[in-house]
Amino acid sequence: MSSLVGFRSKAALVAGFLLACFPAAASPEDHAGRARHYLIGLQLYTVRDQMAKDVPGVLKSVAQMGFTGVEFAGYYGYTAEQLRKMLDEDHLACYGSHISLDDLSEANFEKTVAFNQTLGNKLVTVASLPGRSHKDMQGLLETTRQFNELAAKLKKHGIMLAFHNHVTEFQQIDGQLFWDAFFGNTDKDVKIQFDIGNAMAAGQQAAPFLVKFPGRLMSVHVKDHSNTNSNALLGEGDEHWADVIPLLQGRNGPRWFIIEQEDYPYPSLECAKRCLDTFKKMMGIEP
Repeated sequence: MSSLVGFRSKAALVAGFLLACFPAAASPEDHAGRARHYLIGLQLYTVRDQMAKDVPGVLKSVAQMGFTGVEFAGYYGYTAEQLRKMLDEDHLACYGSHISLDDLSEANFEKTVAFNQTLGNKLVTVASLPGRSHKDMQGLLETTRQFNELAAKLKKHGIMLAFHNHVTEFQQIDGQLFWDAFFGNTDKDVKIQFDIGNAMAAGQQAAPFLVKFPGRLMSVHVKDHSNTNSNALLGEGDEHWADVIPLLQGRNGPRWFIIEQEDYPYPSLECAKRCLDTFKKMMGIEP
């Protein structure tokens, strides 16, 4: 019996050593470390040509493809109540909405909050900044103070505020990268929506940026970019996805994964489906 106990003890030590040297692949976890499902939505700008014709039909098609949510970029004249009814009928959730800073002005703030609460949306994202923000550091700091104030106001209503990058956020401003300076001067309540394709268009691989401000990455735009093929779909561009995917899967990965395709080698709805299928393969999600 003593020899068996000794064997088990040695086996436990060996197992511990192996786990330390070769840790198991990370399972999907949320920000609290609990197991979760991946929340994969479609940025509806991807299918803007079809949204302009038939919003209810597009949402139904998106649900049938296997998306579990959507991110809005305009509402096509529908009320929040009408959109929420469509989402509920198609078993879709709202994973975010792109808005302007003017939507959060004193005159529009309450209306914007009510609209997003009706949608069930927890994340509003500003995707463009006033021109003064990129002029010099003083203009940038004025904008970051505004974001800090708005994030605090929205938090009281159960809504988070994020900023979404384009190409210009990877230019220098007074000797600093704009993206670093912006998030370095905003509070932790100002969240990040990182657009992988836009960063790649600026010549920046995504991986280093996905880990710069832990706890603030709420959403990613899953999108590729190619310098030689303007119609490149996900996985066909210049992004190093082998570096990115483990970060998206890990403990500090985003809450929402948003597929987006801006240019179309195929009809827009087909592009959305192809990108979704590719992303699921990348993430190791069973079909």
